[in-house]
Amino acid sequence: MILLKVPGLLNVRELGGHPTRDGARTRTHSLLRSDDLVQLTDAGMQALADYGVRTVIDLRWPGEVALKPHPLASSEHGVRYHQISLLASDEMEWGSLSGECTKEMWKCAVLEHTRPQLKDVLEVIAAAAREPLLFHCVAGKDRTGVIAALLLALADVEPDSIAADYAASTTHLTDAYLARYSNLERTEIFEALRCPEEGVHNMLAYLAQYGGAAGFLRAVGLDDAKIARLRARLR
Repeated sequence: MILLKVPGLLNVRELGGHPTRDGARTRTHSLLRSDDLVQLTDAGMQALADYGVRTVIDLRWPGEVALKPHPLASSEHGVRYHQISLLASDEMEWGSLSGECTKEMWKCAVLEHTRPQLKDVLEVIAAAAREPLLFHCVAGKDRTGVIAALLLALADVEPDSIAADYAASTTHLTDAYLARYSNLERTEIFEALRCPEEGVHNMLAYLAQYGGAAGFLRAVGLDDAKIARLRARLR
């Protein structure tokens, strides 16, 4: 796991550097995951520019985007910006689809109920230039975490490393969120930020029904050429 320091962001890191089942490491300087870019300072925007980020995928709901747009959505910064709402069109619709889903099974619910959106996101990644690409939501843990886990699974990363990448968000966010939301009960914040590793292992078991991540992506509607380009982002 390769952590990055970007002023204004709390939860940004590479998908590079993870151990794979065949003893290799995932490619660096290719895919980044982060929390909300609304928080970026001028120094943070410069840091991402210096790192080479030229494509950004915003996984938030349209209502979230309208309420808190971020500067990299503007073409003046030279970034190709894509807004794709991963969890249906809004929170109410997603709630009706996912029901009373535990955190341990949440990723499986996303794979089951948001296949058109998953396809849209992954097609953008497959088509993007090989320069660094960043995808994000609000906290950068769940919606972002599903995309990250899928890509890491496709790259044959060790399951425990995929799970650790998801769980790392809890550590990165806790102190800042306790300070930011001091009006809330600490237990409420801890539960909101909980990223159980079991959730990733359940997701990998779900993917196994399709023969793994590649088989699932075929079921979603991606062809083999696009799947190969996605895998090549990290291998």
